[in-house]
Amino acid sequence: MGRGGGGGGSRGGGGSFGGSRGGGGRSGGFGGFSGGRGGGSFGGRTPGGSSFRPAGGPPYGGAPYRSGGSSSFGGSFLGAYLGSRAGRSYGGGGGGSQPSGGGGSSKGCGTAIVVFLIIVAVFIILMVVLGSSSPDVTKSTIEREPLPKGAVNETEYFTDELGWIKNRTVLENGLRYFYKKTGVQPYVYITDTVNGSNYPDMKDLEDFANGLYDELFTDEAHILLVFFEYVPSDYMDYYVTGTQAKGVIDREAGDILLDYIDKYYYDSNLTEDEFFSKSFSDAADRIMEVTRSPWISVFVILGIVAVLVILFFWWKHAKKQKVLEAEQTEKILNTPIEKFGDREAEDLRAKYEDKTND
Repeated sequence: MGRGGGGGGSRGGGGSFGGSRGGGGRSGGFGGFSGGRGGGSFGGRTPGGSSFRPAGGPPYGGAPYRSGGSSSFGGSFLGAYLGSRAGRSYGGGGGGSQPSGGGGSSKGCGTAIVVFLIIVAVFIILMVVLGSSSPDVTKSTIEREPLPKGAVNETEYFTDELGWIKNRTVLENGLRYFYKKTGVQPYVYITDTVNGSNYPDMKDLEDFANGLYDELFTDEAHILLVFFEYVPSDYMDYYVTGTQAKGVIDREAGDILLDYIDKYYYDSNLTEDEFFSKSFSDAADRIMEVTRSPWISVFVILGIVAVLVILFFWWKHAKKQKVLEAEQTEKILNTPIEKFGDREAEDLRAKYEDKTND
């Protein structure tokens, strides 16, 4: 599991609740690419802020750059369609004219409305399927309950050995949100050195994270994320969950968190504070709610559009019937009375005069 390798696992024994702690990690980045979020001591520590992010996008999970103008297709297509409908002539020859009564215009307008509804439905469906499904993030398939209050001996929320964090409030807001949603307190440890080495492997990082958990916490209800970066854009991360926290942050939940870290690491619009904050807050929302299939929303939208189309044609048919009845009534009233017999004439006159008065 990982971009350039990586590993994961759990530590045997340990924990006041018995069993083993949970854990998992990944290595990511371009490996030696001359950029990155903040870098470590390699070539001089960059205290604060990100220096450069790769413009080419990530090999895993990064959101691609999208050009604007998505609405121009619907607008130009609909405009061209409506324009062609409005400019269409009726009758034969070059001098043909549209029939009186506006029947052709009404038909064209009705068709345009239906086409517009279909375009809107397709646009919304694309937005739902492509925008909300987050295919680059593991789906949550398990209903989870947060840890009960009192399970955590609350501590600080992060250690920053690289000087990346400039606004601790922004970072802690996301971490506290994760705590509120899951009942598990997160802790972020940012470093470029693992047991004195700037080039650890994943096993070194795993051992370091497990030892750090015992140093930092007195409970089994924390999740510790160690984020290591020495060479810019070449990072490793490893998380450890206490034996009690593992009941909420299982392997699937851990994958969700790591997926968001991989995804937002390359977002050049996020500062380091926002990067970690958003990774944890978005992970909390996804972890604590079963991911719904986007097709449910698609079917609901299609159902609504179908109902609207049916209602539109029903209204159009009812309107047409009323117009037809009115024309028939007018035709009968304008028929000379001499064409009917005396008795029939009187009956018809009384009948339609009453209807007209009503």
